[in-house]
Amino acid sequence: MLSLNDITVDIQNSRILRGISLAVGAGELVCLVGRNGAGKTTTLRTVMGFLTPLSGTITFNSQPLPGMPTYRVAQLGIGYAPEESEVFGDLTVEENIEMPTWTRPRGRPALERVELAYKVFPKLRQYAKRGGTQLSGGERKMVSIARALALDAPLLLLDEPSEGLSPAIIPTISEGIASIRKLGRGILMAESNVHHIPDYADRLYVIERGEIIFSGKPGDVRTRPEVMRVITGTA
Repeated sequence: MLSLNDITVDIQNSRILRGISLAVGAGELVCLVGRNGAGKTTTLRTVMGFLTPLSGTITFNSQPLPGMPTYRVAQLGIGYAPEESEVFGDLTVEENIEMPTWTRPRGRPALERVELAYKVFPKLRQYAKRGGTQLSGGERKMVSIARALALDAPLLLLDEPSEGLSPAIIPTISEGIASIRKLGRGILMAESNVHHIPDYADRLYVIERGEIIFSGKPGDVRTRPEVMRVITGTA
């Protein structure tokens, strides 16, 4: 589905990504873990076309992505929920979730896509008429992920879905992500806190200073003390 091979990215003459390689298959939850500033968001933004790599390849279902406008990447079927959530304040929850059905009309019927988003996050139904500015951080995060799901995309990129949220709302987010995975969607999720990585994750990559320093099963990383020191901030 998604493949990054030896991706290098500079921002303002600074090397941010150094030879990043990773892959996400259909129905997989793949986690990219690293400290703040390690390169997680840059990786996701490069996939989405906000940044162009200096070298390397990115393909989605064998389609090369570098140089493609962001809206075209979304139309191909990659949904993106950024760390800041970026819910449209002038729109209601209902309108925020419906928006991808306007911008990517092909695929399943719009009503079916919206209903699926509410099924994954049923709490949003009671807030359907509420404006985006009236939402808590956790509610905005749910709307952001639900909106990406309503794109009817086979692949979702989720940037720090649990960051800064109340411990009470994190299980709801995790349950929603589990539901999306069960639908057969691929998920690439960036997280700075290794303890937020779900037990059902298929694969884990650890990024540090723009380089992948670990790739494997989530449980295996705990047997690597040198890697754990990096991602817990004790190195």
